[in-house]
Amino acid sequence: QVQLQESGGGSVQPGESLTLSCVASSMTHCMGWFRQAPGKEREGIARVESFGRKTYAASVKGRFTISRDATKNTLILQMNNLNPNDTAMYYCAADEDPFRQTCGGWPSDFRGQGTQVTVSS
Repeated sequence: QVQLQESGGGSVQPGESLTLSCVASSMTHCMGWFRQAPGKEREGIARVESFGRKTYAASVKGRFTISRDATKNTLILQMNNLNPNDTAMYYCAADEDPFRQTCGGWPSDFRGQGTQVTVSS
């Protein structure tokens, strides 16, 4: 069982930045972020593997950066140039498989309770 706790959400104006943090009870081979806006499907947006390979959704590529700090059991999502379409609840997620070193898709075995991000003028 991996426990995840997000922080850092808030309300910002278009073009501004936010940094989300996720403290994990343990780091896994595949960790990432997904978001879900009201009335929309869940969207995987960024993931990082234990050896550092990163994958981004097209909707955030070039604006968001994911990183992991194993010394602090922390996953970070730096979000720049935010726009109203980024408004959603953001969740930290992790897959746990001791026999894998790469993600098999967007992580979903465990997730945190989420942090709200609202972008509006």
